[in-house]
Amino acid sequence: MSLACLTKHVRLLKAADYKYVFDDPVRSSDRYFTILARPNNLLTARLGMAFSKKKVKLSVARNRLKRISRESFRLSQLGQNKFSADYVVLAGAQCVEATNQQLFNSLENHWLQLNKKCENLS
Repeated sequence: MSLACLTKHVRLLKAADYKYVFDDPVRSSDRYFTILARPNNLLTARLGMAFSKKKVKLSVARNRLKRISRESFRLSQLGQNKFSADYVVLAGAQCVEATNQQLFNSLENHWLQLNKKCENLS
């Protein structure tokens, strides 16, 4: 298995994990994504994704968004081990029409904003 993958301990897997984030989130949104975050008591940050068929009709597009979200999250976590939170990525209105670079830039901005907001809560 590659070291570049997201293992199970850095993903939100259970409904209770998602519910924890949805109950009292810190938000960051633009036309491509809405990302919810909430600080956790774990040693690592965790990622969850909820791309609905209502927002993103084609499975190819949903899978593309998932790949880009995972990769962006993985790259943002490489240099940062000081803070941990749970993140849930939701699709925005124009995410399907955007280029990969636009999506990466949007996600990078979201990670930075949410890390600052969550650190202020702690």
